[in-house]
Amino acid sequence: MRTLCSSTLIGEFFVIGFAGLVAMKDPDLSMSTVWTVSGIAMFLCLLLCGLVTRPGGVALGWALQIALIASGFIVSTMFILGVIFAALWWASVHYGRKVDEAKARFAAQGDSSTPDAA
Repeated sequence: MRTLCSSTLIGEFFVIGFAGLVAMKDPDLSMSTVWTVSGIAMFLCLLLCGLVTRPGGVALGWALQIALIASGFIVSTMFILGVIFAALWWASVHYGRKVDEAKARFAAQGDSSTPDAA
């Protein structure tokens, strides 16, 4: 699960950075506000890469997905990209857990039925 979720978060890292560049063109937003919010969100993406397998890591990932969708009120394209990344997040968590379960079953079978060296 960690690999799939981390890949999604790294993609989000770049999307948030590009969204910050787009948001800079809004005359109602100061550059420092845009980059403070974008920088915090980008940092959270990197931090969550390491926390995804810990308790609460997936929930924090969902909170980030909601924030990404909500950022569509500032940069309208983020509504679409936020929904896409939320779907990718769901798929990463869902299928990542299935892969982890399959690996655990395979490892358990391998341990119990080790062939002789002969």
